[in-house]
Amino acid sequence: MKGIGVLPVPFRMKRYFYMKLKLNDLVPGIIIRVLSFVAVIVMVFMFYFVFYKASPVLVSSGLKIFTQTGFDKQISDAFNAQNGDPAVTFGMLGLIGGTFFSTLIALVIASVLGIGATMAICEFMPAKLSIFVKAIVRLLASIPSVVFGLIGTITVVPFVEKTFVTVDMQIAYLEYFQMTGRNLLSSVIILSFMIVPTIISLSIDAVNSVPASYREVGYAFGMSHFRVIWKIVIPSALSGITAGIILGAGRGIGEAIAVSMVCGGIGYLPDFTKGFVGFLTPILPLSAAIINKSEAMSVPAVESALFTCGAILLVFSAILSVSAKLVEKQIRKVKGHDE
Repeated sequence: MKGIGVLPVPFRMKRYFYMKLKLNDLVPGIIIRVLSFVAVIVMVFMFYFVFYKASPVLVSSGLKIFTQTGFDKQISDAFNAQNGDPAVTFGMLGLIGGTFFSTLIALVIASVLGIGATMAICEFMPAKLSIFVKAIVRLLASIPSVVFGLIGTITVVPFVEKTFVTVDMQIAYLEYFQMTGRNLLSSVIILSFMIVPTIISLSIDAVNSVPASYREVGYAFGMSHFRVIWKIVIPSALSGITAGIILGAGRGIGEAIAVSMVCGGIGYLPDFTKGFVGFLTPILPLSAAIINKSEAMSVPAVESALFTCGAILLVFSAILSVSAKLVEKQIRKVKGHDE
């Protein structure tokens, strides 16, 4: 009765290796699912914690957060208030406006410079020089933001003050704010230099992914090099370029250290009806406000106000992330790559 109830050795070995291979296929999938679940839980907890901490100001202020200014005075009043005083309301229109204008203007400048630099690197530079410049761009993208802030404090702020701020302008607007080199214009310049490397890096990858046959078709029809770039390369790489621009916007909105060093630290809403003076207005973006006012976080009302700044930034970031996916999907759909 030899061998009854016992599988032959070769069969047992095949079964062992089959089960081992199946286990090796299952384990990575399980790990990825667990990590994804943990990431979602952490994100949900982060949103809950920030909005929970911000809830006192959100409830007491309501829509005034988006329609009123005076954040600096309100922080001072809340810090000096007695324990029995009612909850302080906050108006963050100036902070939201400073964030919006500084990021938008910097993004427009960085997008033009970034796309132009990408085309120069990918389409006009020799291969060896292109590799060197790409390495420099990626190095710039990894520079800590405090370094940009330090450079801005030493170079950009004095340059803006000497070039654009005059004594007559300082006297004319003295009742509104003290006009120095720390203002919206300095913030835009610093943010532009910080956003450009991100846009260039992602745009280079997008342009390099365009098949060479696309260019060859354009040349076969007698198109010039510039026209091939404008009509074929850029449209084909548009989804990647758009992703880079949106990621650059995310960095601009969330940047705190560098901007806080050059923005002026006062939550005024720039008034462009007065002309170029709007660019010389000191601002206080949401992210910079969290840093500049953090020394007063021992007061519950101030703490809640700063968490409200964080909550608004989280919402903006979520909107940008969703917009990036929708824009990319729409572009791919228009180009026939997606159903």
